Amino acid sequence: MDFLDEIVLTGLTVFGHHGVYPHERENGQEFTVDLRLRLSLEQAAASDDVADTVHYGELAERVAAVVAGEPVNLIETLAERIADVALGDRRVQQVTVTVHKPQAPIALTFGDVAVTVHRTRAPESLEDITT
Repeated sequence: MDFLDEIVLTGLTVFGHHGVYPHERENGQEFTVDLRLRLSLEQAAASDDVADTVHYGELAERVAAVVAGEPVNLIETLAERIADVALGDRRVQQVTVTVHKPQAPIALTFGDVAVTVHRTRAPESLEDITT
């Protein structure tokens, strides 16, 4: 089955305390998250029922809780945690997460620093399907 359908959420901005340096942990800064979910939207389109799709408002809340939550050193780790949240909905087959850190501690002029991870749900084993 091809999952050509997508739900895209961009520009979710949340204050967090992530970073390697103590001042990043103490003072915090804004992080911006972009998500691209790949899944079949066929059932949702047919039923016109939000229960048959990923509720992007609820997903945004869960992602915001991760960003505002427990600090990590690297935005790579933060992106991985966000990907895990998205893949927590079994309908999501693939996710791309970009975490932007526009106030990164770089002593040069720059527009943005971002990390992008791509994750795919592991195929279910026959045992998982039958239980």
